[in-house]
Amino acid sequence: MGQRPSHYAATGAPSHYAAAAASPVYSMSEFSFTQTETYRTATKRPTSTTTQTYAPPYASLSSLVPDLSTTSWGNYYANASATATDTANPYGEAAWTAIWNSFNPVTYTTGIYSTTVSPTPIPTSSLILPPPDYFRPTDCYNFPADFMFGIAGSAAQIEGAVATEGRTPTLMEIIGGGPLAFDYVTNENCFLYKQDIVRLASMGVKYYSFSVTWTRIRPFVLPGTPINSYGLDHYNDLIDFAISQGMTPAIMMLHFDTPLIFYGSLADIGLRPLIGYVNGGYQNSTFEDAFVNYGRILMTHYADRIPVWLTFNEPFLYSYNGKSIDTVIKAHARLYHFYHDTLHGTGRVGMKLNNNFGVPLNPNNATDVAATNHFNDFQIATFANPLMLGVDYPDAFKMTIPDYVPLSVTDLTYLNNTADFMGVDPYTATVISAPPGANTTAANPLLPYCVAQTQTNIFGWDIGYRSQSYVYLTPTYLRTYLSYLWNVYKKPILITELGFPVFGEAEKSLGAQRFDSPRSQYYLSYMSEVLRSIWEDDMHVLGAFAWSFADNWEFRDYGSQFGLQVVNRTTQERFYKKSFFDLVDLVSARMPGEGGQGSGNGGG
Repeated sequence: MGQRPSHYAATGAPSHYAAAAASPVYSMSEFSFTQTETYRTATKRPTSTTTQTYAPPYASLSSLVPDLSTTSWGNYYANASATATDTANPYGEAAWTAIWNSFNPVTYTTGIYSTTVSPTPIPTSSLILPPPDYFRPTDCYNFPADFMFGIAGSAAQIEGAVATEGRTPTLMEIIGGGPLAFDYVTNENCFLYKQDIVRLASMGVKYYSFSVTWTRIRPFVLPGTPINSYGLDHYNDLIDFAISQGMTPAIMMLHFDTPLIFYGSLADIGLRPLIGYVNGGYQNSTFEDAFVNYGRILMTHYADRIPVWLTFNEPFLYSYNGKSIDTVIKAHARLYHFYHDTLHGTGRVGMKLNNNFGVPLNPNNATDVAATNHFNDFQIATFANPLMLGVDYPDAFKMTIPDYVPLSVTDLTYLNNTADFMGVDPYTATVISAPPGANTTAANPLLPYCVAQTQTNIFGWDIGYRSQSYVYLTPTYLRTYLSYLWNVYKKPILITELGFPVFGEAEKSLGAQRFDSPRSQYYLSYMSEVLRSIWEDDMHVLGAFAWSFADNWEFRDYGSQFGLQVVNRTTQERFYKKSFFDLVDLVSARMPGEGGQGSGNGGG
């Protein structure tokens, strides 16, 4: 009785056993409810009075993208009775409609909005912080003054309005299961973007990372085809409105939504890739020039107001073969040089890399360590070696992908140092070992990784809390991951996605969905580890963008909810979740000069 449990010695948890040696004294008193309800509210971003610029405005840069013509198109209706008559125009309404007809969206669905919705202020009653969790991060570190905290989203997953005012179909309208299975509405952010931005600004979020739909900017995709005036104006207004609300926008150029023109037929999309999970079309011979041209259009129009540019989202997952990788790194490098050498932009350019960071099953086993290095090299070094270090592809890539395109000395000189940061989406870790009796070679049947993967450690424990998808809550591996990236590739790290889908959340009541404690634990533990990485491990972590600003379409359905807000799919109403408040409260309280996330207000 009263002996200190042995596990306290290992964990260093505080002990009060000496004080507990005396016998307690029991007494009674008259009962009354003595608690006092108090509340705090989220602090809105201050309205912007000035606009910081990072490059000259479009009027000064238009000569860099000559011969641009703009036009506009109408909307597509699968059962429309009227037929376009401008058949002689290769880029007219008839040609635009033909693209949609070839896709055959027989169950095309529109949402409840058809024009941009004017925003309304968020009532104070919606901004009251929820009851705090009992256990909170205990470190005493602050974020650096220039730390970029923000929220992210991608066009295909939130915009909707896929056949509205000129946009043509993309890979994302196919990957959801085809025309019969896809819900085209998503979050109707195309019309609700101002209200969504107001909601983010009202919570104190500074950075908003969003993606642009290529086919909303250029419906016929290829260089020389007309630019969609509606698309240009839409994103221009989105940027200006975010800035007016005191936020800083960041642009992702391509978040998986490849235009369909890069496939010979819809059947080609389903071909099994040699590398990733989906055929992203990057291997098409016309893709590189078309993407670079598209990127230059975005940069010349918006670079004056955008400080962070991301070219590709997790390109490894959508790379079909070796040519795909060659296209991605060379297109990225060309846009990097265009931005810094031609536009003389002062912001940052990078890409987002995926990697469920490999950790060895047994770090004392040389075979497990070798397999882990192979796994990480294959996914990360394939891009980071040439773009950040100016060195050749890793052996893990060259020995696995027989059709890889060799890089010459000239290539490596051009590619070297064409990323201003290491953008990465560190959702979780993967435990790695070499398969019994197999080597990490292309002959291994476990292509393309050639290793054994599990989510269980050497003692048989799951490495973290199982979420709705593959994600586990694994903050203990985050610092190791960041250390690997920082010390190997020697670039500042931008955590471009960080999120967590609570298991079974979509089946819960609204109140239960909003009180999402597992997600709060995820964010608070990860951000605490980021702080330790900065202050204890001397790593340069630029910032972190939480995924996602609201529950959205996760490529197959709406059941896997990563959002910081619940979305009513019928009314499109948004509701803040507890994790959103907890996350912004933690960051704001630890940002120099922020003064905490709100003030104490007396409540009844």
